[in-house]
Amino acid sequence: MQMGETRVTSRIRIQCINKTDRQNPHERIKNVGGVNPDGSRWKQSVDHTIKEIENGVWEFYVEEKRTADVIVAVHNGHKYIKTKADGIQPDNLLSLPECP
Repeated sequence: MQMGETRVTSRIRIQCINKTDRQNPHERIKNVGGVNPDGSRWKQSVDHTIKEIENGVWEFYVEEKRTADVIVAVHNGHKYIKTKADGIQPDNLLSLPECP
């Protein structure tokens, strides 16, 4: 990137998740997914999603009653994702349906 250039980060909606068998809410989400503009489905790991957020590649959000941006948080040294609207637990994400 050169001086004067601005990076435009694309936003993508998370519409579903896959959970692990762990009870800790900070370790419950394994994958996130959604639907592309062409109607095809996408799904990727939380670790990949964290890297994309941290590197500014994508901005993720959920939309239920209102839009909430997804951010990277740390609990006891473990990185996880949650929405800005959530407290310490990723409740907005955990309430999404399971991805196929």
